[in-house]
Amino acid sequence: MTQAPVETVKAGTPHNNKGDLFSSFNVEDFEIPGGRDEVWRFIPLRRIRGLHNGTFSEVAEARISVEGPAEVTVEQVAPDDERLQAAGAPVDRVAAQAWTAAKSGTLVTIPANAELTEPVVVTVTGAGADVTTFGTVLIQSGANSSATVLVNYEGSGTHADNVNWVLGDGSRIHAVVDAEWDLDAVHLGAQQIVLGRDATLRHTVTTFGGEIVRITPRVKFTAPGGDAELTGVYFADDGQYIENRLLVDHSVPNCRSNVLYKGALQGVKGSDKPDAHTCWVGDVLIRAEALGTDTYETNRNMVLTDGARADAIPNLEIETGEIAGAGHAATVGRFDEEQVFYLRSRGIPEEEATRLIIRGFFNEVLNLIPVESVRDELIARVSGELEQANL
Repeated sequence: MTQAPVETVKAGTPHNNKGDLFSSFNVEDFEIPGGRDEVWRFIPLRRIRGLHNGTFSEVAEARISVEGPAEVTVEQVAPDDERLQAAGAPVDRVAAQAWTAAKSGTLVTIPANAELTEPVVVTVTGAGADVTTFGTVLIQSGANSSATVLVNYEGSGTHADNVNWVLGDGSRIHAVVDAEWDLDAVHLGAQQIVLGRDATLRHTVTTFGGEIVRITPRVKFTAPGGDAELTGVYFADDGQYIENRLLVDHSVPNCRSNVLYKGALQGVKGSDKPDAHTCWVGDVLIRAEALGTDTYETNRNMVLTDGARADAIPNLEIETGEIAGAGHAATVGRFDEEQVFYLRSRGIPEEEATRLIIRGFFNEVLNLIPVESVRDELIARVSGELEQANL
């Protein structure tokens, strides 16, 4: 009997959960994504300038600079340097494209036992309109070290990158990723984050700029005692698309995670631009061996005007019942009119009451940022958005 031919699936890999996706450093190992693919179904593929299918414009070298205390080591290394690959390979085609196209990678090392009092600042500057750049950065912290790391995006252009993190045992890292691009920029950024035993991560993503911005942190615990808090704020105006898509993979016992993202959107009636649109997808995976896990994730969205759309999708996959706790929540709605009424009853004008409520909405996250100058700048940025909308 003649058997029917078996058609192999390119880059196919059997997996039962989102923590076991196929990964590769080579872009050719991934199929070109389409709008029906789960991880790409929200982002407007036609507006990401060919990052997903290889039709991007002229490529220039990424402009990446690093400043920090003297203890920090910064190296430019080859993309195939094993140290640069320590956090793992990309799980989507754009991230693999960034790895394949990057000529070199930036390795930032915080030595063991160092307690840095000044932040490490990584600045990525766009190469300009109609120019595409790709980048690879790995930030690694030695055992029992402590540091604040700021990753700032600025300027114009089309950019895709991998900014990965490896936290040594007992290290404590507070990371702030600030996407303050010009409004014509497109940025797709992947982040693989690996925590060692008793490592602590505080990771904040702030997105106000850019035309299309998609940031995808993936956290993995490798030993007990890890503690990760992922927070974020975003504010989408007319014509902007902002996506935050994250995974927290609990694969070992007795680790903790907490996720809190907050966003606001405002459109312009009768505008010829696409509607303001945000998408937040939060995946938390608790594997069978991850006993004693404690996790919660929350996403809150405030729609300030018509012509705006927010998608909020929390997912919690649990393979064991022996955990300390797990839960999730997500909301999309307008600000609380009862709060406005309360403030007006205390003599505060309606416009000022509205602004106070929205600022308070964001400050729950922004007040967690340890660098005062960064915190104040972001609070001022929220105020600027509200002034722009006459709110």
